[in-house]
Amino acid sequence: MDVESMTRDDWLGVFFAVFVFVAMIYVYFMVFRPANKDKFESWRGMALDDEELINSGDKK
Repeated sequence: MDVESMTRDDWLGVFFAVFVFVAMIYVYFMVFRPANKDKFESWRGMALDDEELINSGDKK
């Protein structure tokens, strides 16, 4: 790898890849940590919770 011939876009790509790698390690640690199980279990049905009426603006 020739560091001196790398352009600005090459460096941005390297930093972005390293950032994504570190972010994924953090997310995996957060999700698979047993202490966070109760928090994630409480959010389990959030996408399917339809008790609240959503006004879409359509007239009936």
